[in-house]
Amino acid sequence: MSDPDPLSVPPVAGPGPRRSRRARIRAELKRAPLSAWFGGLVILAYVVLAVFAPLIAPWGEATVAGQPHQAWGGDFLLGTDQLGRDVLSRLIYGARNTLGIAVLTTCLAFLTGGLLGILAALYGGWFDQICSRIVDVFMSIPSLIFALLFLSVFGSSIPNLIITLAALDATRVFRLARAAAGTVVVLDYIQIARVRGESLLWLIRREILPNILSPMIVEFGLRFCFVFLSIAALSFLGVGIQPPTADWGSMVRENAALISYGNITALLPAAAIALLTVAVNFVIDWYVYRTSGMRDER
Repeated sequence: MSDPDPLSVPPVAGPGPRRSRRARIRAELKRAPLSAWFGGLVILAYVVLAVFAPLIAPWGEATVAGQPHQAWGGDFLLGTDQLGRDVLSRLIYGARNTLGIAVLTTCLAFLTGGLLGILAALYGGWFDQICSRIVDVFMSIPSLIFALLFLSVFGSSIPNLIITLAALDATRVFRLARAAAGTVVVLDYIQIARVRGESLLWLIRREILPNILSPMIVEFGLRFCFVFLSIAALSFLGVGIQPPTADWGSMVRENAALISYGNITALLPAAAIALLTVAVNFVIDWYVYRTSGMRDER
């Protein structure tokens, strides 16, 4: 009996790139430490609260549902605030408002600061000098003082808040993107791509950005935490998110007097801020460990 024609044998189906990618992701998640799992679950819970706030919250964001400063329990699991609004509902809506503004602000800061930093590294010369000197001026002014001054002059609206914090954080992103891209643009394959006549967009998307993505992702997590804390601080000072919109920083200010009477209602939004900050840093630490090539020596 003759051997079968090798051309007639059907090929064996391989795992494929998508399946192998999913397998690698599952393997990485299995090796993740408990701190990373904890941080990821906390972030997921906050995202669910933010997205489905109207369905989860028992009362409306600004609904006066009871008497001022009612005790915990009954229809109000965490009591009411100084106007009789449900504290639990405002905590849930505060997740939507604070997180949404923080994510939007951080993305805007990275879009502007990261792009300008890469362009400054690519072009150099007068463009780099102008951008760097403008960034130096912004960084020489304390961020909180600049934000307070700007919002006091132009008004404490949400667009002004986003623009102010995005401009301040874009300066930090610019410095990192410029430094990281500066070590890449001098390499031979970038010069070869330029000689080939590749477009600027192609250079950024295919050559530069993949090589600086790891530090930029880490910086995104850190910048998000700083923006998140800045929003809470400005709201606590009265120039951030304005009432009746729920915000964790303003909730601390509104219920701060209750601490003198042994009521920890004011500490709940502060605890929510601290928990999210710790969770994001846990995930960032795991990502740094995973991408840096370090190995556990234990």
